[in-house]
Amino acid sequence: MADSAAAETDVSALSRRARLRQIVRRTASVLAFVIVWFALVVPNRLEQLTPGAFIEIPIEGLIVVGIGLLLPPRPRQVLAAVAGLLLGLLVVVKVLDVGFYEELDRPFNPVIDWGNLGPALGVVQDSIGRFWADTAAVFALLFVIAIVVVVTWAVMRMSRISAGHRGTAARSIGALAVVWIVLAGLGVAVVSGKPVASRSTTALAVDQVRAAGAAVKDQAKFESALVRKDSFSKASSANLLAGLRGKDVIFAFVESYGQVAVQGSTLSPGVDSVLKAGTATLDAAGYSSRSAFLTSPTFGGISWLAHSTFQSGLWINNQQRYNQLVDSKRFTLSDAFDRAGWRTVGDVPSNTGPWPEGTSFYHYDKLYDAHNVGYAGPKFSYAAMPDQYILSAFQKMELTANHPPVMAEIDLVSSHTPWTPLPRMVAWNAVGNGSIFNGMPQQGPSPSAVWPNAKKVRATYGKSVQYSMNALISFVTNLHDDNLVLVLMGDHQPATIVTGPNASHEVPISIIAHDPKVMASISSWNWQDGLLPDPHAPVWPMDAFRNRFLTAFDQPATSKVAAARGR
Repeated sequence: MADSAAAETDVSALSRRARLRQIVRRTASVLAFVIVWFALVVPNRLEQLTPGAFIEIPIEGLIVVGIGLLLPPRPRQVLAAVAGLLLGLLVVVKVLDVGFYEELDRPFNPVIDWGNLGPALGVVQDSIGRFWADTAAVFALLFVIAIVVVVTWAVMRMSRISAGHRGTAARSIGALAVVWIVLAGLGVAVVSGKPVASRSTTALAVDQVRAAGAAVKDQAKFESALVRKDSFSKASSANLLAGLRGKDVIFAFVESYGQVAVQGSTLSPGVDSVLKAGTATLDAAGYSSRSAFLTSPTFGGISWLAHSTFQSGLWINNQQRYNQLVDSKRFTLSDAFDRAGWRTVGDVPSNTGPWPEGTSFYHYDKLYDAHNVGYAGPKFSYAAMPDQYILSAFQKMELTANHPPVMAEIDLVSSHTPWTPLPRMVAWNAVGNGSIFNGMPQQGPSPSAVWPNAKKVRATYGKSVQYSMNALISFVTNLHDDNLVLVLMGDHQPATIVTGPNASHEVPISIIAHDPKVMASISSWNWQDGLLPDPHAPVWPMDAFRNRFLTAFDQPATSKVAAARGR
């Protein structure tokens, strides 16, 4: 009897284990189906990530399963493994697309964008610290590997299940194919632009191949542009920039200062108020100002593309073009000022390491970065130092008594993402070595307190631009240099969390000068009075500025042909 009871217990235990294995297998099968379906239909833009976007029949899944039913076991396994690997990689591309659309308002490019991941990690390191940024990078890498492995497993399991139930699978695939054809013919869509009869994965793969091919072709096209005749590169030092002789000329890039800051947003009234008050303050101090818009080659980040476009007069809209440009001998604005007798300066406080392009391409006489401007104050998230300190240090080091005329590009950083915490303006004679800013970062909200809420992000962005503009306006009036010419502009719009989707690439630009002759030289530009351009202000592509600027301040009898040719 004991043996019989023990046997029954063993059978019962085996039965339970069998049922458990069956449940696990069925759960794994359902999970595999869900993973494959999700991988095929998940959109690559965050705003499209709605429940309706998942009501799709992906033709790619039907094709892979259908072909697998016709193949012997080994070829079927190879097909499933290859299809799973490719699908996993495409899911990674979708994840990258989401990030690129949110930050740069464009999809990921498989050829030219890998080089942007390093600088992006650097920005995160500067914002939240190296340890946490590196930890996040490791988790991101593991996440990518997990996506590829899990999707490949899911496709292979689906293929194996389909082969084990060949008849049922064939009927199901056939029925779904008929439904797909009917829905495709009728153009049925639950969400606008997302048909239920989906081939989005194929379209994404085709787009990636085309983007890669376009990048390869663009390399040769841009190489031709680099060797094209440039009339300004041969201009004589006597004629070049003759209309600015004796002036200190500063080109100040205000980080993320985009059209959204001054027009059509909940944050623009605050910035507009600062610009209107700043215009009145400058007028009272004897300065004139004119404004317009430039179309930036970048959006949300990669500021050096805008800087190099502005300086070179060529459209630098990706890292590949930038790399080609800085390896060339293209004549830049800094080269023009150098030839005409100015001392040239690059002031880039966000640089914490070597920047060889500053001397090898821009040929600056002096480079300033985070380490050589004497700053002894705190960091403000990404910003190594406040804009007011950057301007104060520049004044002390370059605008001394009896200094030679200076041309400088100053890249301000207080309005750089994450836009919090922010410094406060202090008296200029109290700036000193920056220690007066100690304690200010702790008095403002941290990025982790702001970024979960898009409304708070937009508000802090607006405040950061207000701070940067106040610093610049106050710098001009405090300096009161009658020979100062300041060109201030944005480098790009902020990320889509501020602008919303489908925003323009336009950024404000203003020129400020005390000498009326400077404004007379640009009268043909038809820029608007003041620091605040309205919706009817002129809009130039950013690469048009170099030629128009050099033409405006050249000797009157020269370079007219170049002006007519534009870029």
